Amino acid sequence: MKASEIKDMTDVEVSDYLTEQQALLVKLRMRHTVTSLENPRQLAETKKNIARLLTEQRKRVLHAEGVEK
Repeated sequence: MKASEIKDMTDVEVSDYLTEQQALLVKLRMRHTVTSLENPRQLAETKKNIARLLTEQRKRVLHAEGVEK
């Protein structure tokens, strides 16, 4: 998922998608431990998606705090 797509999401959508991605990462790690994954890049892509989502959440929090002050 691209950062521009994340910016278009609402706060609720971002937090829901973040929860989904975190659960997916746990499942991928477990599956990778037991057997090899077909595409090991899934782990890296999922981690990058999580980082992008957390960054966008933080930007929104900082922006909201800046507007309120």
